[in-house]
Amino acid sequence: MSTTIDRHTAVSARIDARGPQFTAAVTALVLIAVLALPTPAATVLIGVQALLFAAGALLGVQHTPTAWLFRRVVRPRLSGTTEFEDPRPPRFAQAVGLGFAAVAFAGFASGLDAVGLVATGFALVAALLNALFRFCLGCELYLLLKRATVVEQRRTKS
Repeated sequence: MSTTIDRHTAVSARIDARGPQFTAAVTALVLIAVLALPTPAATVLIGVQALLFAAGALLGVQHTPTAWLFRRVVRPRLSGTTEFEDPRPPRFAQAVGLGFAAVAFAGFASGLDAVGLVATGFALVAALLNALFRFCLGCELYLLLKRATVVEQRRTKS
């Protein structure tokens, strides 16, 4: 998923559009493991994933362990890219993922395994869409919310 850079985003803040896709692939593998593991291990692993989502949401997607791995190990092995994107939509997507991971963690930790499994499953679907098809649901939600706030601001100014 490629988003355009608006005039408020510094050129240096742009990220390689393949980075979030790589992160989604790693996230999908972690979430598959969460679904496959027994509850105690799943609880710990979804907690770790929640911390990774929190890092992406709070620090920015370019400052996460998976972004570091992408920059150091994966990106040097790929051909150069001409496609860069605004980091704000993927950052918002990380916050959405954090919400699902928090619900999953709470479900597993409280013995409501079905809640943990469903929340993990929703996060997995989103991660797979991004990893396989480069369609970021959280990014699309960010853009829809952005458009809605712009329309609302225009209405209040009129």
